[in-house]
Amino acid sequence: MQPIIGIAGNHLNKATDTFQGNEVTYTPQGFVQAVKQAGGLPLVFPILEPSYAAAFISRVDKLLLAGGQDISPQLYQQDPHPKLQETNLNRDLFEQALIKEAIKQKKPIFSVCRGTQLVNVVLGGTLYQDLSLYPNWAVKHEQQPTVPTFATHEVKVSANSLLGSLLPESYFVNSYHHQAIKDLAPSLKAIAIANDGIIEAVESKNPEEKIFGVQWHPELTHQINPLDQSLFDYFVNKL
Repeated sequence: MQPIIGIAGNHLNKATDTFQGNEVTYTPQGFVQAVKQAGGLPLVFPILEPSYAAAFISRVDKLLLAGGQDISPQLYQQDPHPKLQETNLNRDLFEQALIKEAIKQKKPIFSVCRGTQLVNVVLGGTLYQDLSLYPNWAVKHEQQPTVPTFATHEVKVSANSLLGSLLPESYFVNSYHHQAIKDLAPSLKAIAIANDGIIEAVESKNPEEKIFGVQWHPELTHQINPLDQSLFDYFVNKL
């Protein structure tokens, strides 16, 4: 049986000519392709009320959390900083419920970029609302205008970690974030760090909670980089 992978979708609620002004539920195609390539069956969740989370999680084997908007600082009891960018509280609350249900139902979680930041917040951590608030910021974490298929900065991967079994200790990644983990949730441990100290990957300390996440975007490089595809292969088939 193919593992069914629930992918938490996003919601385009601004009118654009591309969709004739219609609101759209979507996820980046890279997630769909990477899950399919790993042998999984991708299933995209629309954003609904948190009360739907239990039913969604019960119908899948694993949960994948994608990137996207900033996370509302309401979730970690802070006022919005002037450099906070677009948020979607409905998405935050729905995905928060998905994370809690996946843990409750013992379903593995793989998170990317915003998804990893949200896992940290839901489990009791906080964020830098903008990297300008991080005193040791010294690495370009938003690589635009460089295209995502080119890696932009180095991360140091902990050899004694889930990620260390898949990637070398020195690994170069793409980077598209202006927020970052500040206080790490008590139940998580950092397993990859950028050269300026920013946390780039996490996993659960509790082996019964099968959670791991990265700050970069392997879904944008998986077709040209087998090591980034290996993250999806591990998630779909082994986690």
